Amino acid sequence: PFTAQCPRRRWRAAHYDEVVMDDVQRAYDRRSAEYAELLGSMDAVHPADRALVDYWSSFITGRVLDVGCGPGHWTGYLHQRGLAIGGLDLSPRFVDHARAAFPHLKFDVGSLDAIPAASGALDGVLAWYSLVHLTPGRVPEALSEFARVLRPGGRLLLGFFEGPEVAAFEHAVVTAYSWPVAALSQHLRTAGFEVEETHSRTGPGYRPHGAITALRHS
Repeated sequence: PFTAQCPRRRWRAAHYDEVVMDDVQRAYDRRSAEYAELLGSMDAVHPADRALVDYWSSFITGRVLDVGCGPGHWTGYLHQRGLAIGGLDLSPRFVDHARAAFPHLKFDVGSLDAIPAASGALDGVLAWYSLVHLTPGRVPEALSEFARVLRPGGRLLLGFFEGPEVAAFEHAVVTAYSWPVAALSQHLRTAGFEVEETHSRTGPGYRPHGAITALRHS
């Protein structure tokens, strides 16, 4: 019967997600040095992205976590702007690089759907292209975890690949997904956020990019 199969189907889906994230971790570990050299500095950041993150961060006074921090360049940059910030990443080699580059900051290895922070402990979460490798069914869980660790009124900023539908594509490191702004916004509302602003940019030679700022409901 269908009801008897549901637990097994859920187990298979969860197991598949675990395998996918293991693949993501290994892929970034293998290419961490290359990634850090090419993209792991603020010099590689698009000016529009920097302006958006600057504006978002100007409203934050408490603790912030850079989730999916990679080699730590955004973490270091926001610390220079006066934020109390740390970083979290799935890749141990990325975390090693971030610790070496920014020894005065705290970086941890961990998953974005099991953030090592108490409920309501954070004033801000930066998730800059941190969801792009999650299978679509796992994204709501990650957004709920962001909502858990943010205080009421806390701020979230998502960066992601934008597209007309949720679709997988061959990313330079490992399979990634594009999202319509409307679909991701709806998941945010379901997770307990108020969508504040949405942004899009595109240009020749790269995929469209999207960003959403959101507030944790009181």
